[in-house]
Amino acid sequence: MPPQALDDLLVLDLTHYIAGPYCTKRLADFGARVIKIEPPLRGDPCRQLGPFPNDAPHPEKSGLFLHLNTNKESVTLNLKSLRGRQIFFKLLEHADIVVENFRPGVMRALQLDYPLLRRVKPTLVMTSISNFGQTGPYRDWRAQDLTFYAMGGEMYSSGETDRDPLQQAPGLTLFQGGSVAATATMVGIFSARRHHVGQHLDISLFETQSGSIDRRLTSLVAYQYNGANPAPEGAIPVGVMPSGVYPCKDGFVDIRVNFRWWDRLVAMMDMPELNEDPRFSTEEARFNLANREAFLKLFETWLMGHTRQEVMRIAQQFRIPGTAINLPGEVIEDPHFTERGAFVEVDHPVAGRWQLPGAPFRPQLTPWQMPRPAPLLGQHTAAVLQEFAKVKATEIEALKQAHVI
Repeated sequence: MPPQALDDLLVLDLTHYIAGPYCTKRLADFGARVIKIEPPLRGDPCRQLGPFPNDAPHPEKSGLFLHLNTNKESVTLNLKSLRGRQIFFKLLEHADIVVENFRPGVMRALQLDYPLLRRVKPTLVMTSISNFGQTGPYRDWRAQDLTFYAMGGEMYSSGETDRDPLQQAPGLTLFQGGSVAATATMVGIFSARRHHVGQHLDISLFETQSGSIDRRLTSLVAYQYNGANPAPEGAIPVGVMPSGVYPCKDGFVDIRVNFRWWDRLVAMMDMPELNEDPRFSTEEARFNLANREAFLKLFETWLMGHTRQEVMRIAQQFRIPGTAINLPGEVIEDPHFTERGAFVEVDHPVAGRWQLPGAPFRPQLTPWQMPRPAPLLGQHTAAVLQEFAKVKATEIEALKQAHVI
């Protein structure tokens, strides 16, 4: 197998839940050796989050954990104990990267803050992921996706003016933040190798969203330009052109049409007579909101005569962004994604066979690795401790009895 892009990196992963594990997953899937350090007995809390087969919770069958922790090794280690920290420092001697997403101040309380770690490994890159960063008035605040979306201002302009503000899709901020953290970590590694000195990277999940996925940057700049807060997007129809989610024969579709594509829309609907209708025959008439309801009635009648797949095929034929709103199972079975290997089969010793998302991009020379399944809790503890910390095989059971591992 060709070498992988990151196969010379060793990462100590102290993360849990979503953002941190997604960061280290990105590194592991491209070759980095990632040692996931989990608390003894309970492990990463993500192991307790579903979905589970038959809705029966099991620490080795969490679908979320299985996705976020492919290609990693699991070591149980009690970092609150003196012996646990001693072992951690032995592992650190061999590491290039530490990633953690504890609350600010926890690493210092554990006597594992960056100034101490850097004494052991001057070129170490440590990535700290937190809600609002390591400094500032909000650094200790608790937050979830909804918190970031609301505080960032974009929830204000989501939805309809006569309804409560809407949140974005669950987990979006956490996955996006994890991707940013992975990129930041590699910037830190490039710098360490060029300048022979490591650094501490401060990742604020809130700040990773400011110029990113939810139009927030546009809203913030628009406010500075004209002092106006944007109205909810869903409440601003532009003329007769359809743009949004609509019912069809067997479900729903999403269609987005701008004014330049009127001819395409008429051709798609196979209704050339619309060009003769005075309500739609001129651009001025099509901009008139008074004509919107009449057109949408015609459009929705056309949609109800077609299935989702038919609408998607016809829309794309006329170069209009239109798609079926798929069910999750339909995404996995889609022939395009199957051909590209967008989902790969992973065989887990406890959870069985699963289809999980594949490579987010495809390098030509340093390929993405077909994932090894997420590790069992503590699966690699003995091997890793013997390899890096020189712990003797005879000590392993004593460390278990002392709740160190």
